[in-house]
Amino acid sequence: MRIEFLAEGPAALVVNAERTLVVADLHFGIESDLERHGWHFSSRSFERMQRVTDLVDRVRPDRLLLLGDVKQSVPYTTRQEWRELPSVLAEFRARVPLLVVPGNHDPGIERLLCPEELAERTGIVVDGVGYLHGHTLPAPCLAGHLVLVGHHHPLAAIQDEVGCALRAPAYLVGELDGPCLGLPATERPTRALFVPAFNELAGYDVRRIVADPSSPVSRCLKQETVEVLLADGTLIGPIEALAPPDEGEGEEPAR
Repeated sequence: MRIEFLAEGPAALVVNAERTLVVADLHFGIESDLERHGWHFSSRSFERMQRVTDLVDRVRPDRLLLLGDVKQSVPYTTRQEWRELPSVLAEFRARVPLLVVPGNHDPGIERLLCPEELAERTGIVVDGVGYLHGHTLPAPCLAGHLVLVGHHHPLAAIQDEVGCALRAPAYLVGELDGPCLGLPATERPTRALFVPAFNELAGYDVRRIVADPSSPVSRCLKQETVEVLLADGTLIGPIEALAPPDEGEGEEPAR
């Protein structure tokens, strides 16, 4: 098994017996949600959809796996989401089989999907690899696998000695404490790869994900094993290679 990191997503292509294109945290409908809080953006849903379909057309996967939070609003579905999501999902499934692991922002998403397109919220194993949105405890079947996880929107903030700064989507990879998550014992460790949000308005500092965990999965990360990669797969190194998070540093306006 290998993973190709697609920086233009950000997205990941998991290659084993089959090719699975993984996209996390699209948050379609985010613009109408932000408008209610005084942030005004024109809808970018078409551009976001086009970025996904361009990736599908380029890498030609056997399936497109959406790693949760396809939509934004909870617990309801907004007019923007009802207006845009059916055609967005139709564009996806016209190109490739679709599989959705629902997230905490996805109540009602089943009304827009075919039954075979909807996985369990507690995760699924596909072609030897686990997939989980990350807001719930994982299913026992994920034990001993590499598990790709959404929900956390990891973002790396890096600054060099002369003050040049980079703030960009990133991946976190590390070993999970199985007993902490209630997973059965396995010969191989269970590892998690936190996938950055595809939505360009979402991001959360990787150092805060580790230092101040807010989900079952992040709370059960073995911190000494955690490493950071940029969206193109460039290895930054252990989480300690990044400076501690500053007070108030954290998330862009969507999660």
